[in-house]
Amino acid sequence: MQPNETRDASGNASPGRSLPAENDGLSRFLGGSPLAVLGRLVLLSVLVGVVLAAIGFDPWNIVYSIRRLFQWVYDFGYDAINGLWRYFLLGAVIVVPIWFISRLLSSPRR
Repeated sequence: MQPNETRDASGNASPGRSLPAENDGLSRFLGGSPLAVLGRLVLLSVLVGVVLAAIGFDPWNIVYSIRRLFQWVYDFGYDAINGLWRYFLLGAVIVVPIWFISRLLSSPRR
């Protein structure tokens, strides 16, 4: 069977039809067909744009937006870190022992 040859349901090669070459240089470089890659990039760009807009980034003044984000995080203070640490400890008191016991019970017996 040739690289671009198709087969029918019985497994016989169809000599009249062949698939488009998927191993050409551009498709290999892009990781797929150019149109499919373009569609994925557009969708991913919109999703990332929504997330960045939600945290206050402005595409026309990205440096100022990044500086403003770091200033907001700094101004937010260490109370958030303290609260996060308390939640971590509270959860770890339950999660770590359960994980440890489950690992002990699932270990292979010799």
